[in-house]
Amino acid sequence: MPQELTVFLTAMTPLGELRAALPLALLGFKMSLFGAYIISVLGNMVPVFFLLLFYRYLAEYLMKKFVWAKRFFGWLFERTRKNFKGDYEKWGKLALMIFVAIPFPMTGAWSGALVAWLFGFRYWESIFFIFMGVCLAGAIVGAVVVGGSEFFKILFVS
Repeated sequence: MPQELTVFLTAMTPLGELRAALPLALLGFKMSLFGAYIISVLGNMVPVFFLLLFYRYLAEYLMKKFVWAKRFFGWLFERTRKNFKGDYEKWGKLALMIFVAIPFPMTGAWSGALVAWLFGFRYWESIFFIFMGVCLAGAIVGAVVVGGSEFFKILFVS
């Protein structure tokens, strides 16, 4: 499989996302920062278009079919709104961008799409703020990977 496709597909996964794809491209495949960044951002965004539509239909279907699903989604709505409400009230929709941009586990585009859906953000508005967050996350991860790589070269090679 071509390296670019491997990076793109890695960026599409919920556990890897851009946070795994960018280091893979830069350190594993020795791709250029610009090329790795573009492929990782695009790959990370592809699922978002579908997730924002999919979450609603899946939740509605499951809640109609199963009592446990109704309880689970009720708990999920409550927990997410409680945990994210203060940030949302303070920062508005920028909170979604910041949430996606922070390169920690469970804060990427997949989770951002879930938060956007739970808060009832409009589709294209969600796409915009998630995209901006993914771009910022890519810049952060890229800087850490390149900076860290250079630091270790200086530390151990010199």
